[in-house]
Amino acid sequence: MTKYREILRLSALGLTLREIAASLHVSQHTIIDVRRRAKELSLSWPLDDSYTDAELQRVMFPKVTSSVSTKRMPDYDYIRKELLRNGVNKKLLWTEYLVDCKAAGDDPLMYSQFCYHIQQNEQKRNATMHLPRKPGEQIEVDWAGDPAEIIDPYTGETTKAWIFVGVMTYSQYAFVEAFINEKERAWITAHVHMYEFFGGVTPILVPDNAPTATNRKQSDKYEPVLIQSYQELAQHYNTAIIPARVRTPKDKPNAEGNVGHVSTWITAALRNEQFFSLAELNQEIRRKLKKYNEANFEKKEGSRLSLFLEEEKPFLAALPATRFELAEHRTATVQFNYHI
Repeated sequence: MTKYREILRLSALGLTLREIAASLHVSQHTIIDVRRRAKELSLSWPLDDSYTDAELQRVMFPKVTSSVSTKRMPDYDYIRKELLRNGVNKKLLWTEYLVDCKAAGDDPLMYSQFCYHIQQNEQKRNATMHLPRKPGEQIEVDWAGDPAEIIDPYTGETTKAWIFVGVMTYSQYAFVEAFINEKERAWITAHVHMYEFFGGVTPILVPDNAPTATNRKQSDKYEPVLIQSYQELAQHYNTAIIPARVRTPKDKPNAEGNVGHVSTWITAALRNEQFFSLAELNQEIRRKLKKYNEANFEKKEGSRLSLFLEEEKPFLAALPATRFELAEHRTATVQFNYHI
């Protein structure tokens, strides 16, 4: 339970929000709410001993104790098990919980209440410096961590399908497509389809330090060397490829973050569905991708799509007149009979 008495006591001592939060391990937002409600109710320190934390919660925030009891509570055993699966998070499970509540005619919890009852303290992210990007300046690309699965309808054999993700850094507008492998041809084809999906080209492209992007034999941590076909693609689209350093995901934070989102909203959301062809899988991916890009932001107005169309797409360079065609480069050995 929130330490209401301590918040009011420390506030009376003149401590700052940061100092109170560090002392009581509560958020600054909670401290602000408690102070505001205490002022509205003319409560000030010192308080009578009858004002325990439970009594203060009842007086200051009556809805917290009264509204939850009538709502359907989550299935904690199921949630605990599902959160262990790759790509599954509380947002996805809450969406599925809403569907179950609606079908059963139950009153659901809000997302914040849902998270509160599952986990009291969320893991805090490491503080990093925000790097502002200009609209239309950069695209970040990567392979999603967990592959999807395709089932052979005749033999029942499953085949992994790898998911390519491209993200416009400024708007976070995303492109997603599944491929049967992560080889060079799939990597290059994914970029061609991505540029056509975005309808233009950015001056900078930031890929992961993958074997299909860089020559591992010639590269090091600070000077990655692009494979020849990837360099030719950059020349065709008149863009500069700046690979992320090895084991340095902060070089491409939006791609890393959106790969996680895509893994949740697409890969993890499809975990209980069956697909019998790559085309069928990509059709469903496109449907979910459309919904993902059109979903409104939680902390600002608009969506990824609206932000891309209004503020980013006008700054993209035009696509070349022709598609890029992959040329395969191989090193051949001259035989003793002068044939190759």
